[in-house]
Amino acid sequence: MENILFRGVCTALVTPFLGDKVNFPLAEILAKRQIDAGISALVLAGTTGEAPTLEDDEKLELFERCKRYAGADCKIICGTGSNCTAHAAAFSLAAQEAGADGLLVVSPYYNKATAEGLIAHYMTVAHCVNIPIIVYNVPGRTGQDIPVDVYRRLSYLPNIAGVKEAAKDVTKVSAALEGARPGFCVWSGCDELAVAEIALGAQGVISVLSNVLPRETAAMVNAALDGDFDTAAHLQRKLQPVMDALCAEVNPIPIKAAMGLAGYDCGPCRLPLTKAKASTVELLKEYIL
Repeated sequence: MENILFRGVCTALVTPFLGDKVNFPLAEILAKRQIDAGISALVLAGTTGEAPTLEDDEKLELFERCKRYAGADCKIICGTGSNCTAHAAAFSLAAQEAGADGLLVVSPYYNKATAEGLIAHYMTVAHCVNIPIIVYNVPGRTGQDIPVDVYRRLSYLPNIAGVKEAAKDVTKVSAALEGARPGFCVWSGCDELAVAEIALGAQGVISVLSNVLPRETAAMVNAALDGDFDTAAHLQRKLQPVMDALCAEVNPIPIKAAMGLAGYDCGPCRLPLTKAKASTVELLKEYIL
């Protein structure tokens, strides 16, 4: 697939809860806010969306509702990863049938697959669907850093669109693009590294920050994509304290607190994640209120 799935900012949307249920009406409001801010893609049921504690039927309803609401105005990229290859493949097909424009497929966690196992895993998923797949590398969560050679080999599967790189290693961006299929993309998985990684060839960022500051995040990223790194660096310096505050506790605890401060009560995280500490909330108040 030669068309880039998205360029710029894709918001990794929080999943709002009301009591013990997904707050679907608020999810649509959050999607509208992103679209109105010019954000052209959303990831649903990713790390920030608390995928591990969402049931499959909750995810599918979220996918269907948000795609129906967004229409052609916003790409809906659905988190369908699993450490069980059969489940990842079947659920990816279900997400495609629910209207997904693309899939975010995290690498198998806990199992610690070999390089050959990773390739077989992604090939199995890719052969089940005909929409673009983003490989998601987040070793801080999965316990395994996908080798660059695996990216290169996967890049020649037609519907592997690229990789969300969240290893916090900027050198992997240029290394991942070297020898890959033309059109294979890297997207930063870390707001604080987005500008630097765009300089090395990334096409944008899958962002946590943009949940609460979508226009500001887009201004920073778009400046970098336009080659105006002076402006991008200036904007990053302004946003860096917010990025730091959003890392005060494990994601998505702080961003959910930040959304509440911004006027969008998304409820607490599901256990085993807990409510933000008072100190985190006070820190966020300096930048959000």
